[in-house]
Amino acid sequence: MNQHDLINIKFIDYPQARGEMYRLLASRKGNLSLPQPLYNDPHMFKVDMEEIFQKEWIFVGMSCEVPAKGDYITVDVGQNSVLIVRDAEGQVSAFHNVCRHRGSKLCDAKKGKVANLVCAYHQWTFDLKGNLLYAGSDMGENFDLKEYGLKKVHCKVAGGFIFICLARGDAPDIEPLSATLDHYMEPYDIENAKVALQVTIEEAANWKLVLENNRECYHCNASHPELLGSLLEFDDTEDPRATDEFKAHCARQAKAWEAEGIPHKHVSHGLKNRIVRMPLKEGTHVMTMDGKAACSKMMGRIKNPELGSMRILHLPNSWNHMQSDHCVVFQVIPVSAQKTLVTTKWLVHKDAVEGVDYDVARLREVWDATNEQDKILAERNQLGINSIGYQPGPYSETYEFGVINFVDWYSETVRKNLED
Repeated sequence: MNQHDLINIKFIDYPQARGEMYRLLASRKGNLSLPQPLYNDPHMFKVDMEEIFQKEWIFVGMSCEVPAKGDYITVDVGQNSVLIVRDAEGQVSAFHNVCRHRGSKLCDAKKGKVANLVCAYHQWTFDLKGNLLYAGSDMGENFDLKEYGLKKVHCKVAGGFIFICLARGDAPDIEPLSATLDHYMEPYDIENAKVALQVTIEEAANWKLVLENNRECYHCNASHPELLGSLLEFDDTEDPRATDEFKAHCARQAKAWEAEGIPHKHVSHGLKNRIVRMPLKEGTHVMTMDGKAACSKMMGRIKNPELGSMRILHLPNSWNHMQSDHCVVFQVIPVSAQKTLVTTKWLVHKDAVEGVDYDVARLREVWDATNEQDKILAERNQLGINSIGYQPGPYSETYEFGVINFVDWYSETVRKNLED
């Protein structure tokens, strides 16, 4: 593709963008980064939002964030605000955060607690199951409350992770992932955890560049000294770079995990989801600056402080590190073609007391540094891609196989959804 082609694509209108995106993805050569418009064109971004973020399952939070009746969180996926709330029976549900009267936004806060959901505009009132309870006395005698409940959003809680899907029809099958997460997350008992800290940063980069950066550690030696104090960069024992010493270290740790009934084997569901427990460096317990515990109370039923990190990938918008005394979960939400929000949450046992059992500064230190470093890398990547000098470049099949998997998943998923 030459410079003239890129200029033409940049100014196509949205209806043309859908067909052009399909053509670009269908004609791309394997193991190459994507064509420029897929990283910076606003019309292509709109296609991403419609074909990925409005049709696939999106990670939005943890069940411990809505621990009791009436607790809610909200998340914005593009222009779609979604309300996630726990009802009196303990069920976690999701609804479009839109009043059924004249469309006003119901809940402005990112989190809160309510008895019922009341629209501030005209006081229409909905219960925690989305049923309309009150619409005033001026709607006429034939007005039927049952016809105006909140619009539901597909919602699934699995292993403490809350996923939503904005698809208008049936959502993709999530049951295989759900069963795996329920099994692998059981030792952590997320229902009895809490968020000790939450931080959101804005990155001036396309969401795919944020994911690509996460899916490889090719850059780690040069960029992440804090992270590499504890993290072994190999993805698992099948990593083509994995050494015999690393494999032996994994085998020793696996014996202890099995004795405690801690799931650890690699499980994948296509290219979209993978779960694997990997040891950290010898003598390192968790991802802190010194490798020692960040919290004196371990998660759930865990007794062994050396659980390494259970790495959980969920495309398109989450990666996670589950450790013995705390968990770190990451959420990616696109804002525009060149702007992305990355939210990090640190979870600890719900009975852990700040300043007694854990120190927030110590808990966050490694990932604060790593997130800032990754932000700089992604933004620099975006600036280069915006240049007329950019053309798709080759990925390393050893160091960047995770990036290849992500881009292949993205390409296949967008094409499939465009065809439907």
